[in-house]
Amino acid sequence: MRIEARWSAGDPAITRKYAAELVALAPDLILATGGAGTAEMLQATRSVPIVFVIVPDPVGSGFVESLAQPGGNATGFMQFEYTLSAKWVELLKEIAPGVTRAAILWDPAVAAGIGQFAVIQSVAPSFGVDVRAINLRDAAEIERSVAAFARTPSGGLILTTGALSAVHRDLIISLAARFKLPATYQERSYVAAGDWSRMERIMSTSTVVQRAMSTASSRVRSRPTCRCRRQPSMSW
Repeated sequence: MRIEARWSAGDPAITRKYAAELVALAPDLILATGGAGTAEMLQATRSVPIVFVIVPDPVGSGFVESLAQPGGNATGFMQFEYTLSAKWVELLKEIAPGVTRAAILWDPAVAAGIGQFAVIQSVAPSFGVDVRAINLRDAAEIERSVAAFARTPSGGLILTTGALSAVHRDLIISLAARFKLPATYQERSYVAAGDWSRMERIMSTSTVVQRAMSTASSRVRSRPTCRCRRQPSMSW
């Protein structure tokens, strides 16, 4: 078996280039990671079978016709439903009840970023939280924006999921620690990569963070687009 791999680091131009390269190799199957990569692969071919992973909303993104009947040449696994994004606001308030402002780090250029931000923006007022959007496209801009945001007290961070979240992971974790901002992430690995002992000094409720994130992690699983009569539901 021959395997060809490409990593575009969230760059749209490189993603498009690599999609064309892979299709030109005439593979038997293409595995696409994330919404942006899947979108480019479907632009490049409608005949080669594509299996996608880590895609929040394959129907809304137009990758499949429905979860029960994907149709076309693509099928795969959902990462989570957009409604899960509301849980990040709840977790942020649980670990830091004094938070009244949240900086949402997102990628407005992809459907997943738009969907996650829309949910967060809609539920934030019910938790008494004002939101500010920070674009994940540029590392220098992330640093400037987080530094400016941190000048006013009672703030916290919410990092949405996406390729750029992974690209800038270490920077965002270091900024949260530097400015002592409580933060919620989409994976426990992000918390593990940070200085947890420092977070304990910042917030005495750190055990709540571990318990809450462990609970959320155990409930969220990649869900296949399956040919079933009844779509699985997710409730909290």
